[in-house]
Amino acid sequence: MSHKLQVGEMKAKYLTDKEIWGHFNYIFSSKSKNSTTYKFVLIKSILENLYNFNEKLEINYSTLFASFAKIYWNLVIHHNLNQINMTGKKAEVQKILLAVQSKYQIPNTLVFDKLSEELQVEIINKVKRKCKVNVMGAIYGDTACTIYDFDNQKEQLKLNSTFFSFMQRFQRVLNYLTNYHLALFLEKFNEKGDTTNLLLKVENVSRRSSLDQFYQVLSSYYNGKCFYCGKVIRKQHAHVDHFIPWSFVQADQLWNLVIACSACNLSKNDKLASKIFLEEIIDRNDKLLSIPELRKRGDMQVYTSKKLKDLYYYSRENGFTDIWTPKKIII
Repeated sequence: MSHKLQVGEMKAKYLTDKEIWGHFNYIFSSKSKNSTTYKFVLIKSILENLYNFNEKLEINYSTLFASFAKIYWNLVIHHNLNQINMTGKKAEVQKILLAVQSKYQIPNTLVFDKLSEELQVEIINKVKRKCKVNVMGAIYGDTACTIYDFDNQKEQLKLNSTFFSFMQRFQRVLNYLTNYHLALFLEKFNEKGDTTNLLLKVENVSRRSSLDQFYQVLSSYYNGKCFYCGKVIRKQHAHVDHFIPWSFVQADQLWNLVIACSACNLSKNDKLASKIFLEEIIDRNDKLLSIPELRKRGDMQVYTSKKLKDLYYYSRENGFTDIWTPKKIII
């Protein structure tokens, strides 16, 4: 009955890689009771927020369940996929989202980030309240109470440091595994599509439809030039680029986004920029942090140059070894 727990404390501080792999293998196996997709989506949400944990490896529920609600909305509403293993039944979070959709007459063409900010907050809060009941304790129980501390009253999770390091080092593999097993589950209990088709949907369920809001912020503090090559660019030819590729970090953080010309953005694609640009983006972020209104942003509050350096290092460890530089740099 660990899924009903309201508070959980880690029963082991240090685990070996072999022990942690054993816990994840259990979660993904038939031995784990996965009657809904909750566990898979919670793992995806933690991976998506690895660099939103503070220096104590703590994260608040609002941040964590913003990812959870977004993923669930896009699966349930946008893709119309059932999330429970019983015919004619619906998962509790699924019911919440369908009720919100019905109440506000929202078409299923709208992905989560296209909803108003007020509606997003309403959905996140409703999902968070429901997940306190039967989600937080589930993975905690499946890992023999080792993966994290959690407190539903304080609405805070603290990740085990060895799990945190493990998830950094094996982030790409864990994303693949989680997406694959989520797609397998969905295939069993949905008539739409095969595993390959569902996997494509699952892999992109966290991707934003637009980065315009970030462009508005970045363009206010830019000199009108491409971050990489230095070419002067007009707004209509400007792109917002993930410095560390989105396919690895799978999150949109101001400190990881730059304005690039179309040539650099298309050429860089899913590659890692040369290390010389790592120092440049760190300097850029220091300037952003000197601006009071930007320093208050949630993504900037948890940013440190060390996090960005770690992310760069772990992206290389996870296979992003094709290093990119622009063809021509304008001085």
